[in-house]
Amino acid sequence: MHLKVTFLGTGTSQGVPVVACPCNVCASNDANDKRLRCSVLIQSATTTIVIDCGPDFRYQMLRAGVKKVDAILFTHEHKDHVAGLDDIRPFNYLNKQVMDIYATVGVQETIKREFAYIFSGSKYPGLPEVNLITINEAPFTVGDILVQPILVMHHKLPVLGFRIGDFIYVTDANYIAPQSKLLMQNADVIVLNALRREPHISHYTLTQAIEELQVLKPNKGYLTHISHQMGLHKQVSAELPAPINLAYDGLTLEI
Repeated sequence: MHLKVTFLGTGTSQGVPVVACPCNVCASNDANDKRLRCSVLIQSATTTIVIDCGPDFRYQMLRAGVKKVDAILFTHEHKDHVAGLDDIRPFNYLNKQVMDIYATVGVQETIKREFAYIFSGSKYPGLPEVNLITINEAPFTVGDILVQPILVMHHKLPVLGFRIGDFIYVTDANYIAPQSKLLMQNADVIVLNALRREPHISHYTLTQAIEELQVLKPNKGYLTHISHQMGLHKQVSAELPAPINLAYDGLTLEI
């Protein structure tokens, strides 16, 4: 299956406040240093899905010129990955369909709590319309896209990565069990989070992410969920061993 993958956002809410940023990333003129919250768009011949919709979702959709989304897949329930759910309203209206939401029971509980008005008995015009579909580690299909969930750990929080064909996307993790790594073998592209250089309780560091990719041996590796503490895109990219690359907002892959 041919896939078009677009990185909608490669950044994170983690790190120092913008006004106190010591690394010059905020002031950089390089477009690759302008990182919105982490999300990716995947398009096949007939199906369009988004993985995670954080606070920047609306702008990401406008910036990428997305007119249709068939489903949203959630990796986990943290705010920087779910906060944009209200902004599915235009897709409900334009596409005249309910948005399919694929999420674990735990993520659904958070969504129902934080967006209680969506699920209340009182409906009014323009309210987001969603269809919650429960997922776990079993494969599932969205349109013509077969998705294999991959369980990883974000400190003590279970998080799902996703394998679609030869493309694998894992964010917010600092441990991947051996049985999950078996699902990541022989991939063309693996996307893995790399928050910063310094140790973190729940995210891979730059060194750790590189080491994991070197073990998994995809044809190409991309790092995402990058904080400002990582530094400038150009400088970090120059340090990376082939075939590992620093992803950036707007990067498009044909797989």
